[in-house]
Amino acid sequence: MESREHLLQSFLSKTNWKKATRIPLASDASGRTYERLSLDSNCAILMNAPYATGEDVRPFITVTNILNDLNLSAPVIYHQDIQNGFLLLEDLGNDLFASICKKSPEMENLIYSAAVDLLLYLHEKPTPPSLSKYDLKVYVREAKLLIEWYLPFALGRPISKEIIKEFDIILNTTFSKIPSKNPVLVMRDYHAENLIWLPKRLNVNKVGLLDYQDALVGHPAYDLVSLLEDARRDTTRELQDKMFKRYLSKSNINSEEFISAYNLLGAQRNIKIMGIFARLSVRDKKSEYINLIPRVWKHLMNNLNHSECLELKKWININVPPPNITIRHKLKNIT
Repeated sequence: MESREHLLQSFLSKTNWKKATRIPLASDASGRTYERLSLDSNCAILMNAPYATGEDVRPFITVTNILNDLNLSAPVIYHQDIQNGFLLLEDLGNDLFASICKKSPEMENLIYSAAVDLLLYLHEKPTPPSLSKYDLKVYVREAKLLIEWYLPFALGRPISKEIIKEFDIILNTTFSKIPSKNPVLVMRDYHAENLIWLPKRLNVNKVGLLDYQDALVGHPAYDLVSLLEDARRDTTRELQDKMFKRYLSKSNINSEEFISAYNLLGAQRNIKIMGIFARLSVRDKKSEYINLIPRVWKHLMNNLNHSECLELKKWININVPPPNITIRHKLKNIT
């Protein structure tokens, strides 16, 4: 069997980048790795997505084409090897929203406003028929990650069938309240480490897009939650309120219904993320994600204060321990 490096070299040999300098980039929570290729003052990004780690480049290609057809700034795909999981992509640069907010905090309002405006633009477009629905079945399946990964390892014991059944009923009851009408394309990981500032471009094209291969068709509040209730960086209540009002003021959506959906989806997303971060530590030995869980918990507590979430809030308060230092230590030190 050919080595991964040999396959990669074979892929590059069929492009103009075979003599490029390769610089590894920070990896993400997936099994994908990335390198920046540099050649004669030009750059490109190499995505290495091995099928052996459960990766598949086809969804990324599909959604990239959809976004580019909508004239959004997803990276152009220069070359692809679907069978072996290699893509050569346009390099959108290093100016991640998270980096800009850290070095130039005065720009936060400007770039977040642009990100909200992109969502408004996207949500006016027809939904692509090629994408699956983000519906109740998916909401519940994802939220169960909490009880599969966070809860048993936080408590140090298996979870009873009664508790699991109870959780399933409450999830179905709670998330069935999320409206399914007027769905939009939902990128699902629309946050400051997946958005790149491109100031030389115009209007919504100033926002470069990354990590959207899991896109589905769902409620328009979801990506706004992803942006404002960021698991990886603090967003002030002032910023959240301002950007939320910006979205509402520029859309023709029922505000009361949208606020309800926003908090229901926020609860679903934050419950899911706690499960994912626990799984990354326990299964994949990426314990650094546990440090992010307190922020996610804080977001979740805010979501659960909404009237539509009260039954779920009661269940969480009774059954799920907060991610204090003792719990985080347990999650980091599972062998």
